[in-house]
Amino acid sequence: MDRQLTKEIEVRRYTPGDRKAWDTRIQNSCNGTFIHQRAFMEYHSDRFVDHSLIIEDGDKILGLLPANRADTTLYSHQGLTYGGLIIDEKTSASAVLSAFDALRTHLKKSGITALVYKPTPHIFHKQPAESDIFALTKLGAKLEFCDLASVIAVQSRIPFNKLRKRSVNKAKKNGLITKETQDYTSFWGILSESLGERHNVRPTHSLEEILLLRELFPNQVRLFASFQEGRMLAGTLIFDMCDKAHLQYIATSETGRQVGALDIIIDQLLEKEFADYNWLSFGISTTHRGNELNTGLLRQKEMFGGRSIIFPHFRWEFE
Repeated sequence: MDRQLTKEIEVRRYTPGDRKAWDTRIQNSCNGTFIHQRAFMEYHSDRFVDHSLIIEDGDKILGLLPANRADTTLYSHQGLTYGGLIIDEKTSASAVLSAFDALRTHLKKSGITALVYKPTPHIFHKQPAESDIFALTKLGAKLEFCDLASVIAVQSRIPFNKLRKRSVNKAKKNGLITKETQDYTSFWGILSESLGERHNVRPTHSLEEILLLRELFPNQVRLFASFQEGRMLAGTLIFDMCDKAHLQYIATSETGRQVGALDIIIDQLLEKEFADYNWLSFGISTTHRGNELNTGLLRQKEMFGGRSIIFPHFRWEFE
């Protein structure tokens, strides 16, 4: 039965004593993933002032908002790729609308003048849950910008283009094998060198942070790589979310680039490891608040059969 409101909605700050209830709710939600669990949110707690909120209907949790505060602005958490109001499948759209109305009142009383909000993209939903976007826009929030991401609908996927197919065949002829591995150190070396040489940047996470996340979430943080005579040539770090897989990092060495080392990984993920999944996500190809599109990166994803969805960012200002 759909959850309708029974009492007046209350909004309060998350406290450490709420940790178990928070994580249980995330696990049972229809639009939350493991990145919203407290252990993931708190591994970089020194970078953000956590201001996560719990929205309650009487003694029941109606929704969770992973968030941090900077001055008078509340952000649906800046340390996460996406967030927004996390609900369960029983929560009705009218209840979500009432929740945002109560949220506005609470934030204004707390001295917050704006909410920057990035909802969980629909591909990461277990059940459709976009009532938050309706509520936001109905109550006056504006779309601030969009990032462009690429995903593959695995069960109806578009075939690789001819160039990618040739690269896969080249990798096979050169004896490359693909497997899951725990050699994060070698992969981080390839990743850091690739990002440094090609883009003059460093990975968002340090190797130590990734190893910590791997320890905290051994079933969700996974590494797949291709090898030639035991030497790693390319790899991808994956966030595994039941029937969705997100490629958090992708990297290949110069030698790997010449022999299709990355192509064979993507091929094997789709053909074997994640063949029964719904989505394979490559992430965004935009920077600078959606204003800069890396067309080369986007084209590479499209050659694998990736197609575009948006990651919207809203701004809700309070009078």
